[in-house]
Amino acid sequence: MVGKLILLMTVLLITCGFTSRSDEMRAQLSTLPQHYANFDVKMAWDIKAVDGNTVIDGVLQNVRYATMENIEIWVAVLDTQGKTVQRAADYVVPLRLDRDDTTAFSVKLPTVAPHGVKLVFTYKYDGFDGGGNDGFGGGGAGWMQSFESEIP
Repeated sequence: MVGKLILLMTVLLITCGFTSRSDEMRAQLSTLPQHYANFDVKMAWDIKAVDGNTVIDGVLQNVRYATMENIEIWVAVLDTQGKTVQRAADYVVPLRLDRDDTTAFSVKLPTVAPHGVKLVFTYKYDGFDGGGNDGFGGGGAGWMQSFESEIP
């Protein structure tokens, strides 16, 4: 009897008591302060000064392709003349992201960037629609997109 009770409580804890990391990241898409959405991805992030660096922690969701692979996120800081003064990247793990899945990213710039500075985000990946003949000769489509944001 005690064994059945322990088993029942364990099953309840597993099914009701824990949230998955994926669920947490999906929630962050709406709760993090900065947002971006396009036909292929949704992104959200927060920007903080940490130990003399600018750290951009966020999440990315694949909303377009059956899978995305080799995802890179680059962030550049522009000066008042629009020239790049800093740049850093994150090579996202896992190496493969299925449709509607989310993953975390973190980009650390080498100095603290001041408020109001423009950032240019660039993300790159290989997208695959699935199947042996996905319209791209089976090799998928390489894609790169940029957008601007600023440090609040």
